[in-house]
Amino acid sequence: MSSIIVGRFQLQDETEYAVDELVQAGYSRDAITTFYLNPAGQHDLYPVGGDRDKSPGAQDTDTGVAAGAATGAIVGATVGSATAPVTGVAGPALGGLVGAHLGSLVGSLNATDDTDGGSRHAQEAEVRKAGMRVAVAVDGAPQENEAIALLHSLKAADIERSEGHIEHGDWDDFDPLTPPRYVDLQGDRSYTGRL
Repeated sequence: MSSIIVGRFQLQDETEYAVDELVQAGYSRDAITTFYLNPAGQHDLYPVGGDRDKSPGAQDTDTGVAAGAATGAIVGATVGSATAPVTGVAGPALGGLVGAHLGSLVGSLNATDDTDGGSRHAQEAEVRKAGMRVAVAVDGAPQENEAIALLHSLKAADIERSEGHIEHGDWDDFDPLTPPRYVDLQGDRSYTGRL
């Protein structure tokens, strides 16, 4: 795994110029890549699209559905049994089905975390801004510092340190959901926050 320095640019022309400047500075073209980072939620990590298989607040809904369906079925069957003289033998079965359905809906809603502030999902990792990226694999601190200085001089925004493999100009193990480690240009140290 290599150390990788990444910078965000607004225009494709800027990324092409940055690549040329990195090559002029001695970085191998095979160790440099450019790509467009989509807005959060639109990275198509799943076949149906999106970044996650469930929304962060919906992680516990499966448990809520099961608990609600079981409770609703029991309540519905009980109510159906009480109405059996009017509804006949279908009353308890129909009551159980309707109760299970309504219970699963209520259970899933109760298990959905839609709170702000103190919720565990409100503390999600910072989202990277969409835009063109230039990334370069570096060997050691001197090359890393040179790449940071060069990208900074080219007006790259949100310069960050990362890790991965860039081979033949392709960064195939980049994960847009990992928390960014932005470079603090004043102290030249990593931190998890935007400049």
